Amino acid sequence: MVVKRPRVSIGLPVFNGERYINAAIDSILAQTYQDFELIISDNASTDSTPQICRSYVLKDNRVHYYRNKRNLGVAKNFNRVFELSSGEYFKWAAYDDMLAPEFLSKCVSLLDEDPTVVLCQTNIYLIDKDGRRIGNINPGTRIDSQKPHERFGDVISKNVSYWMIFGVIRASALRMLPPMGDYIGADKNLLADLCLIGRMHIIPEYLFFQRDHQESYTSYCIRSFRDYRKELIWWTGNNKKAGRIILPHLKNCVEYLNSVRRASLRLSERLLCCEQIARWLTGEGWRLIRWDLANEFKQWRVQLNRRKA
Repeated sequence: MVVKRPRVSIGLPVFNGERYINAAIDSILAQTYQDFELIISDNASTDSTPQICRSYVLKDNRVHYYRNKRNLGVAKNFNRVFELSSGEYFKWAAYDDMLAPEFLSKCVSLLDEDPTVVLCQTNIYLIDKDGRRIGNINPGTRIDSQKPHERFGDVISKNVSYWMIFGVIRASALRMLPPMGDYIGADKNLLADLCLIGRMHIIPEYLFFQRDHQESYTSYCIRSFRDYRKELIWWTGNNKKAGRIILPHLKNCVEYLNSVRRASLRLSERLLCCEQIARWLTGEGWRLIRWDLANEFKQWRVQLNRRKA
């Protein structure tokens, strides 16, 4: 018997998501476009997440639940849901975000119509812990350009939101790339890889709802303290890696160069992409790397004082 593959695979990596995961899954199952599978990979949650997810498996045969024996870190769990997928299109989903019912239908239609687009996202509403709208995000500007270096320049700058990664992506494009790395900001580097393969399109409708709350990544790792060691543990699930020197923006820069090196580009475009990296380095990038160095020096001083105490 031939099993029909779904056209869209949605991968939902989660760890201790009991507070919001019901709303996230409900919004996925309520999509007007129904030809999809939902793959949940539980990173060894210790709350009621497993029971919640298993209840959906019983109710809807499109939902598949997997549980890791230990916390693999965010990056490996993101990679795992993609490895388990089978659809022509793929979308990562966060346990605390929500989608409007038309989200998949609009994104899939755009990708079907235009083979030069590798990722489709919509405008984004910010919502609070109770689902109230508190703002919006414009995910990008030149990412729809026909010129790879223009797309690349915007992706590596602040112009493009990290939440572009939660758009609908051509699985064939993702399979051309290395897996998401287990380092801080690896999602932005993956977007840089993708934009060198093809265009990214923003549907000018607010169909994606990104939840801002105290337990979110941005609140936990960035707003409160930007503790790179705790942030790296979040990405890798590995305490041992947190003891080394951590310069995340320098790492991101090195990976931007690697993206340009492995992309199939004309020499002229390759050089223009390198120019974009140079512009980033002499402006925003250098400020971020200096901040990384200052942060690392501060961490060294804290550890030194602890040893003296």
